[in-house]
Amino acid sequence: MLFGIPELRRAIAAHMAEDYSGTIAPDEVCVTSGCNQAFAAAMMAIAKAGDNVIVTVPYFFNHTMWLGMLGIEARFIPAISGTVTHPRPEDAAALIDERTRAIILCSPNNPTGEVLSEDSVRSVLEETDAIVFLDEAYIEFAGKSLVGLVREYQNLVVGRTLSKAFGLAGMRLGYAIAPPWIAEQYRRVAPMFSISSPSLAAGTAALADLEWMKECVRRIVSERERMREKLPCALPSQGNFLFLKTRHKSKALAEQLLCRGIIVRDCSSFHGCGERCLRVTVGRREENDSFLEALEILDGKKD
Repeated sequence: MLFGIPELRRAIAAHMAEDYSGTIAPDEVCVTSGCNQAFAAAMMAIAKAGDNVIVTVPYFFNHTMWLGMLGIEARFIPAISGTVTHPRPEDAAALIDERTRAIILCSPNNPTGEVLSEDSVRSVLEETDAIVFLDEAYIEFAGKSLVGLVREYQNLVVGRTLSKAFGLAGMRLGYAIAPPWIAEQYRRVAPMFSISSPSLAAGTAALADLEWMKECVRRIVSERERMREKLPCALPSQGNFLFLKTRHKSKALAEQLLCRGIIVRDCSSFHGCGERCLRVTVGRREENDSFLEALEILDGKKD
């Protein structure tokens, strides 16, 4: 049997209706090769050189290359107390002008794991006519999606992926939920042949076995909370990772952990994080225990 984009769009729409109470039609689904492509295609459709995009920080914002190629300015909302809390509408409002084409939000935030309240996102949506791109790549680990707001707001796009909770990172498969007028524009500029037939088949099969995904999420969330209890330096997280404030500089600490076979993300390259922050992905219990033991030894040393 051949699998294509229409089949996957129908499967995604059914998933939204079943798990998120969001009545989404297949024509509101844009299949992409990941959240990154969804954002890039949206910018190509609505923005041009001289425009600007507003971003909350800290955020794993790897879209700078696309913005630079299009001649679009990135404007960053200053961090609140060193990390993102809920983006305050007045902070975004101070940066919005007639050339603002998009505001980028992320929930759960990467790298902090914090989630945005519905009231906060509504406030941002009602503050501007610009497109609000809500990155929900890790939403399965938080449970509460705001995808239903797409039906209420004509300027909201929700980006999702099958790379995280569904375990299909190597397949490069994601999707965006958008009002029909935006979805139509997206399809006009989306790169041709960017998604393979095996990826489409894998995505359709994964969405047909949601219980497996949910069981994996339950195990990860359980381990995430167990680890957090042992890590006073960790922020509360709704992702499949923890964000740690370290005693030592995170770049050196990440390199020392790597020497022990433990891979973590040094967040010093994230806009707004500073030099003493790590993000660690929750793994198997034995992997997590190895990390906890190594961190206690390495970050417990005095300067």
